[in-house]
Amino acid sequence: MKLLDILKQPEGKTLEYKRDLSSTDGFLRTVVAFANTGGGIVLIGVEDETRHITGVADPHALQKRAANLIHDGVAPRVLPDMEILAYRNEQVLSVQIHPSSLRPHCLSSVGEDSGTYVRVGSTNRRADAALVAELKRYSRGESFDEWPMPDLDSEALDFRLASESFADYRQLRPGDLSTLRLITTYQNKEVPTVGGILLFGKDRLRHFPDAFVQAGRFQGTDRSVMLDHIELKGSLIEAIDEAIAFVEKHSVHGFTIGRTRRVERWSLPPAALREAVINAVAHADYSQSGAPIRLAMFDDRLEVENPGLLPFGMTVQELSLGVSRIRNRVIGRVFQELRLVEHWGTGVERMLTACRDAGLAEPEFQEIGMRFRVTFRLGQESAPQLDVTDAQIMEFICDAGGVGTKEIAAHIGLTVRATRTRLAALVDRGLLVEIGTGRHDPGRKYFAAGN
Repeated sequence: MKLLDILKQPEGKTLEYKRDLSSTDGFLRTVVAFANTGGGIVLIGVEDETRHITGVADPHALQKRAANLIHDGVAPRVLPDMEILAYRNEQVLSVQIHPSSLRPHCLSSVGEDSGTYVRVGSTNRRADAALVAELKRYSRGESFDEWPMPDLDSEALDFRLASESFADYRQLRPGDLSTLRLITTYQNKEVPTVGGILLFGKDRLRHFPDAFVQAGRFQGTDRSVMLDHIELKGSLIEAIDEAIAFVEKHSVHGFTIGRTRRVERWSLPPAALREAVINAVAHADYSQSGAPIRLAMFDDRLEVENPGLLPFGMTVQELSLGVSRIRNRVIGRVFQELRLVEHWGTGVERMLTACRDAGLAEPEFQEIGMRFRVTFRLGQESAPQLDVTDAQIMEFICDAGGVGTKEIAAHIGLTVRATRTRLAALVDRGLLVEIGTGRHDPGRKYFAAGN
């Protein structure tokens, strides 16, 4: 571990600087929060604001003291890795805490109810009862949406709604409700799971009043003036399409592509928007109360926000590396069946790629309070990247207007199948619009977006 490499980073979810150990309570809260969340390093002998290296007088004595504090002050027990790091004539103590499988950890002197902390950004937040319960479920390998709802029976599910949702893919049979974990057996009785009620419950909002999507369009760059607002309280699956339609209705168009034609496009690639909304619904922490899933659109950005921190053990930096953990297994299984998601862990990568290809800044990922937010910046950074073949497709469609797949394939000299793959990617990037009776319509036509 190199001290200078660490010092290049600001304090955050996995890093904290301390000048000394004068505040033992603050140190122990950080140890607990790191163990409960994504792990982290405490550097003792560094000023937190300036990152100036002040050093410690007796690093070996400090190491022993820190080890004793952690041993006596944290329950269950945490085993840190400690290392003395040198810089010129100064020495710094590094205390590394690993993500723990024994969550929740708490301050021994206070107990679990009041002494459990999690890391949010560069701060330690005390966990309430719902978050402590989530920590326990995570340690047991359970998800909240798999839990039974024993006060209800299977009639609480709307089988017609579920069947209609699956109609394009397969016929849903009553026995499939168990396979999909929409219902489960509890004390010899079939009852719905939390996920079953969230997706197909007849009275979802009575049980989970915040399980809906709220979308707003604001004037300018703050929330002082709202221009349009909608609350999507139908099924969560329907809300995904309706939320995307709301954003597209308020999207700005316009960008020049190609040598001879101006082609308008969505200010945000549909593929990126789709992934963000689906992820917000699929990964929301529905055990929380107080606020729904929210989409806030401004002149310069779109914010997609859901209740719940990242799954414990994950950091924001890991998202772009394809690391993924499923918070809601029932919802995830159903979304895969409905092809709303392809492979878990690829959604963030598709968001990044779609924005990069469209010439936009990469989306920003943040934990704010007890919520997770994705922010898309809508200002153009560079021209959308098109290879030679895609540029040829765009120019042909701009010149010809609505064109079918076979015509395009003949023009560019590729097979129909290869051409269809390219066209789908251009639609996802917001450069083309596909018009037809459905995804399997052989006569569907392609138009330049906005033309």
